[in-house]
Amino acid sequence: MKQLSLVLVFILYGCNAYSIDLNEMQDMALGNRKIIQQYVTSLEQSEEDIVLARGGYYPSVDIFYNLNTLDEASVIEARDNSTIRGLISWNLFSGFRDKYNLQSAQLLNEVERYRLNGIKQDIQLNVALAYLSVYERRANRKVAEAAYQTLEKVYRDGEGRYQVGLIGKNEMLKFRVDYDNADITEKAAAAGLKKSVQRLSYQVGSDIGLPVLDFSDFATLPTQIDQQEYSRQMLAERSEIKALETSIEATASQEKSALSGYYPRLDAVGSYRRYDDDYINGNGSVSDDELRAQLLISMNLFQGFTTDATVSKAKLQTRSLRYDLEELKNLLVTDLDNLFIDFEVSLENVEVANRSIEQAKENLRITQMKYDEGLQRESDLLDAITNLSRAQYNYVAVIRTLFANYFQLTRMVEGF
Repeated sequence: MKQLSLVLVFILYGCNAYSIDLNEMQDMALGNRKIIQQYVTSLEQSEEDIVLARGGYYPSVDIFYNLNTLDEASVIEARDNSTIRGLISWNLFSGFRDKYNLQSAQLLNEVERYRLNGIKQDIQLNVALAYLSVYERRANRKVAEAAYQTLEKVYRDGEGRYQVGLIGKNEMLKFRVDYDNADITEKAAAAGLKKSVQRLSYQVGSDIGLPVLDFSDFATLPTQIDQQEYSRQMLAERSEIKALETSIEATASQEKSALSGYYPRLDAVGSYRRYDDDYINGNGSVSDDELRAQLLISMNLFQGFTTDATVSKAKLQTRSLRYDLEELKNLLVTDLDNLFIDFEVSLENVEVANRSIEQAKENLRITQMKYDEGLQRESDLLDAITNLSRAQYNYVAVIRTLFANYFQLTRMVEGF
C-alpha cells in the first residue's frame, strides 16, 4: 500500500517537476515553425543557382542522330541516310560573364543566409513577446482574483450589516455591483490567460501548458544598457542591413556580367560526324567519318539596344538598393532611440509602481479599520479596494513594458 501511495504521488506531482524556460521554447520554435523551413528552402534554391552559374566553366557535350529521306539521291547523299554527330564545345571567353554570374549567385546565397538569420531572430522575439503576454495575463488574473476575493468578503460583511440594520439597502447594493463587476473582470482575465497560452503554443509550434511554464525569466529585472554600443552593434550585425549590403554587391556583379555583351566570344569546338546510306547507321554500304576541331570567334554588333538596357537596368537596381539601405539604417536607428527612451522610462516606473502598491495597501488597511469603526463610508472602502487593484495592474503593465522593450532591444542587435 505504501508503494502504491508513492506511485500516486509521483503521478500527481512528478509531472509538474518539469518546467520550460524562454530559451527552450525559442529552440523548439526554430525546430517546429514551417516558416523557418520556407526560408531554408529558399537558401537551398540559391545553392542550386550557384551550381547553375558554375556550369559556364564546363564544356557542353551533345550527341545527335539524324534520319533523312530525300525526294531523290544526289552525288554526295543517298536517298535514305542517317548521320551520327557528337559535339563538344567549351566557351573560353565571353567578357567575364561566367565569373560575375558565379560571383552574383554566391552573394545572393549569402543574402538568403542573412534572411534566414533574420527570420530566426523574429521568431525568437515573437516567442519572447508571447511568453511575456502569458506572464502579464497570469499576473492580471491574480490581481483580478485578489480583488474578487476582497470584494466578496466585503459584500458578505455588508449583507450581515444590512440584516442587522447597520447599513441601508442602497449601500449594500453598491457592494453587490462592485462584487459582480469583479466577478466579470476575473472571468475575462482567466479567458485572456487561456488565449495567451494558445498564442504562445502557436509561436512555439507545439502545445504548451500553463503548468510547465517557468516564468523565472522575469524574476530578475533588466538593467541599464549602453546605447552607443547597441547602436554600433546593430549597424554592424543586423541581418537586414547585411542582406541589403550583400544584395548591392550582387547587383554590381550582375552589372559587370551584363557588360559582357560588349565583348567578343571565343569558343573551342570539337566534333565527330559519321554518315551512312541507311537509316540504321553502320548497316549501309557507304559511310563517311569526319573529325573536326574549330576555334570560333563571334561578336554581336547590334541587338536592338538590349545590351545597353540590361546594363542600365542593373545600375538602376544597384542605386535603388542603396536608397533602401539608407532608409533602413535611418529607420532602425530611430526605432532603437525610441526603444531606449521607453526602456529607461520603464526602469524608472518600476520603483514608482512598487511604491504605489505599498501606499494603496496601507490606504486600504486604514480605510478598512475606519470603516469597521463606522468612521468611513462604503464608497471610501470601495475606492480603496479599486485603488489597490489599479496600482497592481499598473505594476504589471510597467513590468510588461519593461521586458517588451528589453526583448525588442535584444532583437535590434541580433541578441537572441
